[in-house]
Amino acid sequence: MNESPAAPAPPSPDLILASSSRYRQELLARLQLRFAVIAPELDESPAPGETPPVLASRLALAKACAVAARHPAAVVIGSDQTATLDGTGLVGKPGTHERAVAQLRAASGRAMQFHTALAVVCLERNFRESVTVDTTVRFRDLTTEMIEAYLRAETPYDCTGSAKCEGLGVALLASIEGPDPTALIGLPLIALCPMLARAGIAVLPGA
Repeated sequence: MNESPAAPAPPSPDLILASSSRYRQELLARLQLRFAVIAPELDESPAPGETPPVLASRLALAKACAVAARHPAAVVIGSDQTATLDGTGLVGKPGTHERAVAQLRAASGRAMQFHTALAVVCLERNFRESVTVDTTVRFRDLTTEMIEAYLRAETPYDCTGSAKCEGLGVALLASIEGPDPTALIGLPLIALCPMLARAGIAVLPGA
């Protein structure tokens, strides 16, 4: 009995986002490029003594490289974000209502620094670039009523810092200082466009 030949492996996609974040997927979709999404399997724990900006940069590149190793012909985007409050400590995703309340109480009247790292890798072209975009978010003086009303309305428990600037979270903020508003959401598109062009994928002809 003759066996049917094995089906050929599907071709590697041209562009891959190495992330399981729906926020990054939504941001990349703004560029109107066809892309695949593959979540990298990585330990994202910080190394001893590693600063938040260095951690974000290392993880963004590691995510891109991990997926690029399986798809060497593709252009792979990796990104990671860390945050600190007044420059100290690591602020993460709250995960629960209680932790989100604690984060916002701590942030009241203070500044939170976000470090959003971006990496673009294509092994076949020997292309590798990375950059980190910093954003400072200053919070208003927050009352318990404001915090509870916001968290009931938006439940941002998967959001670093517990406030979505692209949503109702702007009501908690006094200012946002940074070169790219999309960096704060999780994927700096202004930096990404020229990086993709140098990797061989133009967002606009001639750009």
